[in-house]
Amino acid sequence: MKRRDFVAGALGAVVLSNVPEPACAQTNLVELVVFSVTGGAPVRQGRVRIELPLLADNGNSVPVRISVDSPMTGADYVKSIHLFSDRNPVTRMARFYLGPRSGRAEISSRVRLAGSQRVTALAELSDGSFWSDSAQVVVTLSACLDES
Repeated sequence: MKRRDFVAGALGAVVLSNVPEPACAQTNLVELVVFSVTGGAPVRQGRVRIELPLLADNGNSVPVRISVDSPMTGADYVKSIHLFSDRNPVTRMARFYLGPRSGRAEISSRVRLAGSQRVTALAELSDGSFWSDSAQVVVTLSACLDES
């Protein structure tokens, strides 16, 4: 490979990486990542509840609470909970693994958000079913962005 070809390709990649994606492309990215987790299995609404503030003053530390309606017994429990973001540089923000000994299917944490967006929680149950919920949050000071 010639040096000129390499430099031209690198410059093209930098220019294309700075082009913002339309909102529909970002939403489709979340759907693709969810599809990779579920393997194409249907995702149903319900049983999962995600709680975020309606307005977050600072995107560097936004509280989030996810709970799943499950008895958490050996026969019926939550295997994992995944957290997805529409606008963050990394779409899959977190994944938590649980089991029947977890007691409750509940996660409380803080996340960084790159602006106002929809956050989606997806739970995988021991029977192979997937359940989800999402919430919209308005962020006044964005995080996760390189402003240099």
